[in-house]
Amino acid sequence: MFIQIAIGTGLLLVTIIIAGVTLWWLEVAFVRAQPWLARPPHRPKLIVVLCAVALWIILQMTVAVWLWAVTMRGLGLFETMEASVYFALVAFTTLGFGDVLLPLEWRLLSGMASINGLLNIGLVTALLVEALRQVRLHQAVAEKGET
Repeated sequence: MFIQIAIGTGLLLVTIIIAGVTLWWLEVAFVRAQPWLARPPHRPKLIVVLCAVALWIILQMTVAVWLWAVTMRGLGLFETMEASVYFALVAFTTLGFGDVLLPLEWRLLSGMASINGLLNIGLVTALLVEALRQVRLHQAVAEKGET
């Protein structure tokens, strides 16, 4: 039990660190693009920001799912990498179909993967809203400065 908790906690921390570092890179990119984002036309640039953040979310979540899958495959919990990735994705997104399960002695990792998915989904949702809000705020300030 404690080994599962230690492994799950380690994976949680690593995925959150990955999310934080990649978010930092994304923030640096937006700061550098701020002069361009503040110039009209604004609406198409909001779409660019939305797409950039969505791609970041997809990449970040993919890395997290693959990290869980590789770890579970490395522990010998699944015979194929496809089964491991499938299980990690289903657990991470909290779908929990139940068609593929971990062995009983490793089942705590299922819940920890789900916790990790919930945490990451909440985090990226908040960051998506904040990114769009910040860009729109800067655009509104730029519009006031032009008039």
